Amino acid sequence: MRAVVAHAPHDLRLERLPEVADPGEGEVLVRVVAGGICGSDLHYYHHGGFGTVRLREPMILGHEVSAVITAVGKGVTRVGPGDLAAINPSMPCGKCEECRRGLRNECHDMVFSGSAMRFPHAQGMFRDSIIVPEKRVFPVGPGTDAGPAALAEPFAVCLHAVKRAGPLLGATVLVSGCGPIGCLTVAAARHAGASYIIACDVVQEPLAVAASLGADELVVVAPDASGLDRYKAGKGKIDVAFDCSGHPSAIATALDCLRPRGRLVAVGLGGPMQFALPSVVTKEIEVIGSFRFDEEFGQAVDLISRGKVDLSELISHSLPVDEAIAAFDLAGDRRSAMKVQLNFATQQRSALQRDRSGDDRIRVSAPKLIPRKFSGPAGAN
Repeated sequence: MRAVVAHAPHDLRLERLPEVADPGEGEVLVRVVAGGICGSDLHYYHHGGFGTVRLREPMILGHEVSAVITAVGKGVTRVGPGDLAAINPSMPCGKCEECRRGLRNECHDMVFSGSAMRFPHAQGMFRDSIIVPEKRVFPVGPGTDAGPAALAEPFAVCLHAVKRAGPLLGATVLVSGCGPIGCLTVAAARHAGASYIIACDVVQEPLAVAASLGADELVVVAPDASGLDRYKAGKGKIDVAFDCSGHPSAIATALDCLRPRGRLVAVGLGGPMQFALPSVVTKEIEVIGSFRFDEEFGQAVDLISRGKVDLSELISHSLPVDEAIAAFDLAGDRRSAMKVQLNFATQQRSALQRDRSGDDRIRVSAPKLIPRKFSGPAGAN
């Protein structure tokens, strides 16, 4: 089988690995259909890791995938051959102190697919086939495309962030940093009932996607953030700010815009930074961290399956896995791409796979290309 393996910075290889065995009791054999390239995948590709997390052995990348069930082991009842499913990459131990407290996303012994945080590394899911426990397999509804199904993991991250923020019904919300996580946070906030959403970024191109997912106002904050000045008036006008950039200037701007007792939800991972503590104290601002997800994965699959959210606009490109290096290079270009997915299908056509009755059921988008520049929406600032 094929696998996308990172060996070192800019040493990404499409390798042939042995085929997997039959699934055991409680296990499911899946054939990967679509896999989204995440920011962490790009860090491994460009830098060999991030912070103290470094590649110490070759590692299969990927943790955002949808797959077709090809075989099930003894005792598996929730899924069957032919089903399309999203695969949860998160495997908390269930035994540590944090798991026992119900904070499974903070597990001390987390195994997360495609992560070098532990050694041996947790191999990822950018491969043709993989065996996973049934509990990690979430079937999607009939008619759901494989591409949006593979967005369940990043959308779960954003649903968790919105949950951490508390009630958003009727709230004015600011989202800073409109990469895939920022845009999906816009979608999650809109679903949660936010009445007005301002999306901002240092470049204009990604804001077109934010608008398609529910942003009401788009602001380019480079070379300065003057476009947000009216939200700084008085003691601030924003109820909840989600920072998905991890950048000090975005944090500072968000604190200026938040009204007294507003909430800042930190979603993006940045480095150490100076913090405007006086603003936090005098305006009684709540600063809330948000990390990964837990039960939100199932919620994400449910919302995507039932058509309660349409995330298809986030997928800017779908390239065959044989073009993995080109896909990774494209995914790093914020002006040209949003979410780039790898297509593991051997033939590029719609309704590629068939269910047990032989009817076309699993839809796989053909390779998707967009113009070199996003087309900005009318009225973008």
